[in-house]
Amino acid sequence: MGELIDTTEMFLKVIWELREDGIPPLRARVTERLEQSVPAVSQTVARMERDGLLTLSGDRTLEFSSLGLAYAMRVMRKHRLAELLLLEVLGVELQHVHEEACRWEHVLSRRAETGIVRVVADPSHDPFGNPVPGLAELGYTREGPVATRASRGLVPLPAGSYVLARLGEAVQSEPELVRACAHGGRVAGCPVRVTWNGGERRVEFGGSAPVAIPDTLARHVFVEP
Repeated sequence: MGELIDTTEMFLKVIWELREDGIPPLRARVTERLEQSVPAVSQTVARMERDGLLTLSGDRTLEFSSLGLAYAMRVMRKHRLAELLLLEVLGVELQHVHEEACRWEHVLSRRAETGIVRVVADPSHDPFGNPVPGLAELGYTREGPVATRASRGLVPLPAGSYVLARLGEAVQSEPELVRACAHGGRVAGCPVRVTWNGGERRVEFGGSAPVAIPDTLARHVFVEP
């Protein structure tokens, strides 16, 4: 098929992210994440079905074909390797690496990916604690495991103390939240304390001032006991 256009890559990436966060990848969820109109999303999904990248299951969720899964994996790998390069080599602040990597993911070559794997400290996980998929294709064998099943989103967890495991893609573009939970340049391992005040969830990251996090974001903040 040659190089995919950016719109297709964005759709593949969002569907991957939804699956990774345990959210059914419905067209409505894609519409919300990309802030596009329903007709525009439906048109793109129909084109991707014709191109053999997706199928629509009986429960209306979007499923990758084997070809679509391979392309989505490579787009996500480029994105997360770009985040590592931006943070560790170029010194971009953690709260800005996601936005920058969204641009880089469309242009990185296989040669560049392999170079990033060689120069970063640990390419198995991105700075937000998410596994970098498909590293075996680049000759890297100590590939990170799938995100631990012990981790759960803050919704619907009760008040208490936890340890931050990872930040899903949906909250990585929230600079204040990312800045609050940065822990030695990354987020994994940061202590988390959840309290409720007047029906509002308040979260302390590493002893920082409490921040209010709505359900729409909290479900993408994954913690462990």
